[in-house]
Amino acid sequence: MTGTGDDGFDTAHWPVEIRLKSEEKRLEVDFDNGRRFSYPAEFLRVVSPSAEVQGHDPSQRQTVPGRRHVGIMRLEPVGNYAVRIVFDDMHDTGIFSWRYLYEIGENQESLWAQYLAELQAKGFSRDPPRRG
Repeated sequence: MTGTGDDGFDTAHWPVEIRLKSEEKRLEVDFDNGRRFSYPAEFLRVVSPSAEVQGHDPSQRQTVPGRRHVGIMRLEPVGNYAVRIVFDDMHDTGIFSWRYLYEIGENQESLWAQYLAELQAKGFSRDPPRRG
């Protein structure tokens, strides 16, 4: 099924089921072509399509540390082309289009490896800073 979403972009694959697994801190999405992706909340948070994370061009992209334990509080539909994910660290500005979710699902392994390498190179940790 191919269509044009509210964002004006051709979207090749549409979700047929979206499951928020709050206890597991995970989002699962089944697409109409049979592909199923399981996204840890931490992964979604650090690849958020928000300007806060991605910047306004690739040179402004931020490496977000300390999100190992982040969870998802809720999902909010955005038209018929995306979902806003509200994380428990109060980040809620990323609108995840179906196209973007599919893309990051297909590339999850390499995106995660890139994120871990960036953390290490910058001396950051997946763990939140210790208080006290």
